[in-house]
Amino acid sequence: MLKLSGVIITFNEERNIEKCLQSLVNVVDEIVVVDSFSTDNTKAICERFNVKFIEQKFLGYVEQKNFALTQAKYNHIVSLDGDEALSETLQKSIIELKSNWKFDGYYVNRFNNFCGQWIKHSDWYPNKKLRVFDRQKAQWKGHKIHETVSLNSKDSKAGKLKGDILHYTYQSYSEFSKKTDYFSSISAQSYFELGKKAPIWKLILNPIWAFFKSYIIRLGFLDGYNGFVICKETARITFLKYSKLRSLQKTKNA
Repeated sequence: MLKLSGVIITFNEERNIEKCLQSLVNVVDEIVVVDSFSTDNTKAICERFNVKFIEQKFLGYVEQKNFALTQAKYNHIVSLDGDEALSETLQKSIIELKSNWKFDGYYVNRFNNFCGQWIKHSDWYPNKKLRVFDRQKAQWKGHKIHETVSLNSKDSKAGKLKGDILHYTYQSYSEFSKKTDYFSSISAQSYFELGKKAPIWKLILNPIWAFFKSYIIRLGFLDGYNGFVICKETARITFLKYSKLRSLQKTKNA
């Protein structure tokens, strides 16, 4: 029977980490939590479970998650963030994998909860993620944010699992707005380091397209007011990252 390691990175996740751990305890054979020195009750909650708890200064999203992989005992990984949990259907799907593992990795749909509402449209669902994989054949990649698990070889094959990762995302509009500001700054810095440009047309057209795509084409309007808020913030973060990128480029050229 295949053995699995559940791997989580955390920072101040007292609101969600218990749900995350409870969804893993009957699925995986060990749980590894790599925590960036949380100042809330995250550590105390984790200690109530049989987890391997490691405190590590935050290295960046990609680097921290790859470091966490190295701390696992087993090669076959179920990777979650502290604000995520496995649905009951997904738990059963992963348990079945332990006696029937066929691929190098498996994609899962992520179902996002925003301000108490499960979001079924826009860019937020099905929000497919590769989160169950053989660490010998995959790793986290990306630049600062938008980190994803990528299979190492073009010949690698991925399957799809039934069930969802339940993502308990922003639970207030103010929290969402602050995160938009935060992530737009990281995105702008990432773009700057990669040498990307921010012509004025991108500040105008890209936010409009981002809103239209998520709200109209991907049916964000069907999620009601919260759907509108999400699509509006999608446009806003698009505008902010290019605006901040222009500022960085002007500072460099000054």
